[in-house]
Amino acid sequence: MLKDITIGQYFPGDTFVHKLDPRIKILIIIMFITSLFFIDSFFPYIFILGFILFSIKISDIPLKFVLKGLKPLALIISITFIINVFFTKGEVLFKIGPLSITKEGLSQATFMALRLIFLITGTSLLTLTTSPISLTDGIEKLLSPFKKIGLPAHELAMMMTIALRFIPTLLEETDKIMKAQMARGADFESGNVINRAKNLVPLLVPLFINAFRRADELAIAMEARCYRGGENRTRLNELKLNKQDILAISIMGIFFGFIVSTRYI
Repeated sequence: MLKDITIGQYFPGDTFVHKLDPRIKILIIIMFITSLFFIDSFFPYIFILGFILFSIKISDIPLKFVLKGLKPLALIISITFIINVFFTKGEVLFKIGPLSITKEGLSQATFMALRLIFLITGTSLLTLTTSPISLTDGIEKLLSPFKKIGLPAHELAMMMTIALRFIPTLLEETDKIMKAQMARGADFESGNVINRAKNLVPLLVPLFINAFRRADELAIAMEARCYRGGENRTRLNELKLNKQDILAISIMGIFFGFIVSTRYI
């Protein structure tokens, strides 16, 4: 299951989406996430689903690869759905013992589940189609206007990108540690949820040790390459907007503006 997490992974390609300026892709994702919280009916979700499927298609990313990123979060989505179904007051449809399912609860639960699914899928597409270096440059450029008020744009961008980049690495190491301990007799699958959680505690010590070791190795490697932060730093490829970028952000702006407007129509 750990290998199913796609956030932070990069899927190399030479498609239109891969070639888009990272700043444009970040802005599109921000508009996408914002529009999700304005939706209050099922009709706009049809357009959101179409946008997701179209983006996956033109990115040449296998649909199964994107969907498997939802598997590790299936429990969270299920719990969110159940909580909203049983604890939202409204018109009672039917009862299950002391619990009751309401019309409003069922609607709210469906909204929340769809919102989480689209949110995870959309943000995964950003990292799948954008290399860590491009993502760092894009975040730094977007935050650069805030340097005037003392915001360390480059450092923040670097930290965010490194965190995303090392998610797959830490998950891979967690999987290796679990397999090593299972070979020595550890049991991570039997028992109830509490017992399983307790059995995972021995994973934390070696995982943290490996994480600190990797952080130290990364710091040494950056110092060996004379890394001194963002001041006076040059780049091999400077970010430049072209016609495709402007066209993409314009179309997406109109599209997500339409999604938001459905709330008030």
